[in-house]
Amino acid sequence: MSLISTAGPHASELLKPLVALLAIINPLGIVPFFLALTEGATPAQRKRTITTCAIASFVVIALSALLGTRLLQFFSISLPSFQVGAGMLLLISAVGMLNATPTAFRSTPEEIDEAGASQSIAVVPLTVPLLTGPATISTVIVYADKSHHWAGLLVLVFYGVVAAATIALTFRAAENIAGFIGKTGINIMTRLMGLLIAALSVELMSEGLLKLFPGLGH
Repeated sequence: MSLISTAGPHASELLKPLVALLAIINPLGIVPFFLALTEGATPAQRKRTITTCAIASFVVIALSALLGTRLLQFFSISLPSFQVGAGMLLLISAVGMLNATPTAFRSTPEEIDEAGASQSIAVVPLTVPLLTGPATISTVIVYADKSHHWAGLLVLVFYGVVAAATIALTFRAAENIAGFIGKTGINIMTRLMGLLIAALSVELMSEGLLKLFPGLGH
């Protein structure tokens, strides 16, 4: 019993970044955009788009995990300040998801229209900003800073592989998903993910504020 009780919290902390990452990326909520942006594409073209999107998402997550903290140090930004900013960004994202609408920093009508006219929409706007936008990057950097060993960073990179695989599988089944659960089902799932992200954002902001203002904890 003691082994289970001590291993449980450690396992939950280890999986928290993955849960947060998948909730923020929320590929299910991007299915309507994917179908709209790839409308008229051949199966081969759509497959290439999915592959490129998955690889690009992994690259963004991996670079954020490996180089994000160095970037903060370069600009002399403290982690507590970054945590508060990232928490606010996540909260804005959560509010948009609770309303089942994409937020302003994820995509704009101009970006979607421009991408629709472009031959390559896998990187912009599907990967950035729809899937791995500022909220995703900020979250990865925060968790990367908490990893004091290379093993922890490699776990985050592995989570990037899991996220990329999830994106690829979701987009491959996009038409079946849209037909099975419909827009209402996608909206419900998006709202549930938004609720989870809201809780995570409050946790990030409170942790950062307590470090910036220790007196708040008394």
